[in-house]
Amino acid sequence: MLPWLPEQPVSFPPVSQALRDPDGLLAAGGALTPQWLLTAYRRGIFPWYSDDQPILWWSPDPRMVLFPDALRISRSLAKRLRNGNFRVTFNRAFLETVDACAAPRPGQPGTWITREMRNAYLLLHRLGYARSVEVWQGQRLVGGLYGVALGPVFFGESMFSMTRDASKVALVHLVRAMQKGNGRLIDCQMHTRHLASLGACDIARAEFIGYLEECLAKPHSTSGDHPLPDWPLPEDDSCAETTPACT
Repeated sequence: MLPWLPEQPVSFPPVSQALRDPDGLLAAGGALTPQWLLTAYRRGIFPWYSDDQPILWWSPDPRMVLFPDALRISRSLAKRLRNGNFRVTFNRAFLETVDACAAPRPGQPGTWITREMRNAYLLLHRLGYARSVEVWQGQRLVGGLYGVALGPVFFGESMFSMTRDASKVALVHLVRAMQKGNGRLIDCQMHTRHLASLGACDIARAEFIGYLEECLAKPHSTSGDHPLPDWPLPEDDSCAETTPACT
């Protein structure tokens, strides 16, 4: 039986209890408040559901991740980065990025970015946790991504592209900002060939959870009402020597 979570207290079952089929489904219920969401991310859990479902919480095994130094840039992508006339910003059009990610896509009947999810991540953005990378051509937003930043870890939620390689350009600039600010890991959640082609790999859930426990052991301050920086600097570099590698 899938555990049902009341709105209070904020508490998840152990991720080891997640189902194998569907892979990683852990629980239903709870709420999308900042406390629920931040507790979930720190424990390697994320929400994913559609309009006709209750809130569903997931922790798949294995977990797809991207270590910044493992990013692979093909020759064609490098050329697009040089000659695509792209302008990249951070946290300047968060809501527009979320809405673009939520827009219907060919072959998909709907979106998992419900109005409730949209409002929840907008609040996280205002609190300094949810962040976006935007890719522009002139004044037109053509690509981007958003997710949640906790210390040296970025938990990716979604990306979009309205022109070739625009979402890849956003990811490259996210990685560069992480390298500059000692970011250690991008959580990609579930395996896709698209992310694998860029250097992401699967690691065991237990390894992923262990990494989070070490890197997120200390609470990290947020930006509050101040302008969001390009990347939050971690308080220390305690997990630098224990970063697992993609093989």
